[in-house]
Amino acid sequence: MSECNWKKSSRSTQGGQCVQTAGVRGAALIRDSKLGECSPVLSLSTAAFGRFVGAIKSGRFQ
Repeated sequence: MSECNWKKSSRSTQGGQCVQTAGVRGAALIRDSKLGECSPVLSLSTAAFGRFVGAIKSGRFQ
């Protein structure tokens, strides 16, 4: 997974709770930015990732 083009959240802060995402064919990958290469990686289908992001934006997890 180190060959992935990981992107850090634009809402992350220095030393804060952050995630990184990467896209691969048919899937979205998510990992903890604080752990970097050592982080476990969650893999979601692109459809499931879209639903997850939509739920976040709607405030469902607050």
